[in-house]
Amino acid sequence: MVMADREGVKTASKPIAALTVIGMADTMLNGLARVPFQKPLSGPGGVLDNIGQAVTRQTIRSFLGYSVSLPIEEFRSMEKILDNICKTILPPIVGAAGGVEIEAGVVGGQEGFWCREKPAVAAHEDPPKAHDKTILYLHGGGYFGTTPSMYTAFAAALVRLSGCQIFIPDYRMSPEFPFPAALHDAADAYRGLLEMGIGADDIIVAGDSGGGGLSTSLIVYLQEQGLQKPAGLALFSPEVDLDLNQESVIENSQSDVLPWNIPVTAYLRGIQPNDGRVSVVYTQPKPEWFPPTFVAWGDKEMFRDGIREFCDKLRDGGVRLRAMEQPGMFHVFPILMPWAEASKDVFRAIAELAESEGVTHNYANTPDGLQDFNGPTDSTPPPVAPVASVASVASATDEPESDQPGLVGLS
Repeated sequence: MVMADREGVKTASKPIAALTVIGMADTMLNGLARVPFQKPLSGPGGVLDNIGQAVTRQTIRSFLGYSVSLPIEEFRSMEKILDNICKTILPPIVGAAGGVEIEAGVVGGQEGFWCREKPAVAAHEDPPKAHDKTILYLHGGGYFGTTPSMYTAFAAALVRLSGCQIFIPDYRMSPEFPFPAALHDAADAYRGLLEMGIGADDIIVAGDSGGGGLSTSLIVYLQEQGLQKPAGLALFSPEVDLDLNQESVIENSQSDVLPWNIPVTAYLRGIQPNDGRVSVVYTQPKPEWFPPTFVAWGDKEMFRDGIREFCDKLRDGGVRLRAMEQPGMFHVFPILMPWAEASKDVFRAIAELAESEGVTHNYANTPDGLQDFNGPTDSTPPPVAPVASVASVASATDEPESDQPGLVGLS
């Protein structure tokens, strides 16, 4: 259920909502007009990648900056309009071109949607993928915005890469529902999967940005409640330290898509940001309760240092880890720029992980059993097909072989 439709959530009048959307479009156009003055040809990739990155950065930064400046009732109205657009446009596209089907569902009392491969597509896969696995995906949005429908394209891409079915719950968000509302909704969805007969060993929890941070909070919560951990954890630019006191928050504020005034106060609502329930970097992860983890992020994002510290905590605690820090990339780049070479590296890693886990565990042969990875090895696999649109993300079906070391097992 989109936030605007929840009981007690205030929205703006239709005229104000229309003006809000017009203001959003105007702000984003103003942002695009600045691109030629910001050295769009320079960057970590080729010319087209660099231009695409400059355009994406300025567009998303303008949108997010505008969004956090709005009164909450105007933001909720705009969010619902964007959600309706995504519900109308994206499912037919990924269904026709991506070979996946989208279906509304309720798990553990949480509304959301399922994303699965079409049976006809799955029947012709060679080798077969991990169709016995389920991903519980917690969408991003800084704990205050976005909806599952806005993640249709990325969910479809993950389905086609991994073969897993995905459920994305529409959890409650701040400021109307501060911590621990979202965490309890995520936990209810996890319990719901278990009640459906899906074993914890067949569940992978995943998320990006605030949803990535919520995913780690869920792992902490499961340990506190004595519930079995999932098979694995997959994170994309997770918001794992709400203290926001790292140097990268200032250092990368000009290169990231995030606004300089990252909002967390409404979510915390009196909870200290260094509380391990909301900031996993203040915990001591152990393999007994923290699952094998895959993390991807960019070295130009504001959360970089917090994510690095999180990965150090995992290594120190003996938790199996695959970490990918991509040079020159900003927040959640695989979602915002699926065509970029750095994003393709991440997609390759996901495909390889899913392929290895579809048959057997394939841990790295290192003294402590960990695999840490920061970019492609010398034995780079053949390139995947170019990903230049929502449809092509969802239809990337040919995952390459690789000579890279074994990946973290997720089952």
